[in-house]
Amino acid sequence: MMKNTLKVVLLTSLLPFAASAAEQLTPWYVGGGLGVNNYEPNCDQKTMKVCGEDDPYAWDVFGGYLFNDYVGIELGYRDLGRAEWTDYSNKRNDVGARGMSLGFVGFYPLADKWSLSAEAGALNYLISNKKEYNTEYYSDSGIAPYLGAGIGYNVTDNLKLQAKYRRYENLDEEKWNTLSMESNYWGLELSYRFGTSAPAAAPVAAPIVVAAPGDADKDGVTDNMDKCPNTPSTHKVDATGCSVYEYITTKHDLGGILFANDSAVIRKGSLDDLNKLANFLNKNPQHTVSIEGHASNVGKAAYNMKLSERRADSVAKALNQKYGINTSRIDSIGYGVTKPVIQGSSAEANRVNRRIEAIVTGTEKRVVLR
Repeated sequence: MMKNTLKVVLLTSLLPFAASAAEQLTPWYVGGGLGVNNYEPNCDQKTMKVCGEDDPYAWDVFGGYLFNDYVGIELGYRDLGRAEWTDYSNKRNDVGARGMSLGFVGFYPLADKWSLSAEAGALNYLISNKKEYNTEYYSDSGIAPYLGAGIGYNVTDNLKLQAKYRRYENLDEEKWNTLSMESNYWGLELSYRFGTSAPAAAPVAAPIVVAAPGDADKDGVTDNMDKCPNTPSTHKVDATGCSVYEYITTKHDLGGILFANDSAVIRKGSLDDLNKLANFLNKNPQHTVSIEGHASNVGKAAYNMKLSERRADSVAKALNQKYGINTSRIDSIGYGVTKPVIQGSSAEANRVNRRIEAIVTGTEKRVVLR
């Protein structure tokens, strides 16, 4: 850890000029900050042998432009302070980095005057160090990316105080390959946004006498509040004068398909009825269908129950495979001989009872009447 006590000092003088009180807040702002910086590697690394006297205090000044209330861009100058240490190869490192920065900033407003911030950009740095016994001096420059986060408080509409953390990567001295570093920065920033949010005073106007609003469509909602001015007089309306609707679940019997004796094969003569059923389901995607299979009262009841189930399954499979109706919208069930159209075993009774029935269920939107 750094030997010096952590101290953060507020920047007390930032503003060379102020905005006129008559204008609105502008997208431009300026500011500055002070904090502390810790280079890595340093005395907190196991590879370091002896710690020197650090000067960890860092500072920056910047100007920014807001594209909107959430995103902006900042240009600034940053000095990250200096650190001294000696490693186990007896190389003395006296390091400092500084340079111009450019990055994007984002803001997320919280309750009241608080906000979170995030930033990403690059530092065009100049780095210098003294090698063993101060006999050699090298320096290098490069581009170091950084990420940051913070929390801010709007002291006034113009003045914002923020606590900041930044992480710098690749602060490297590559000319002689003597250093490869990162750093962590903590500090406070004070920024000023130009302009004012106070609107200019409006001129005093003479009072205007306004006639009481009418109710042209006689729905009980005055015209100044009526968002649906032509509502029929038979419709129940809400507070804005618009029709009130309710949703009602309905069932429709869309007819049946007849089968040959002891068969679950859909006959060619029934394809028109099957097409009508599929077209209705495709045009009404919110509807579902129950395919109910039936049989004539010929033979054993258990066999007829299985036969009615096969008939229902045959139609359900055709709706899915031939017409693309999703299986989640299709249900099939067999009733055997339990629900005949005509009682008995006459030729006509047997003909009409060898069938399926399509029961379609859906939700309809209907206007509520007075």
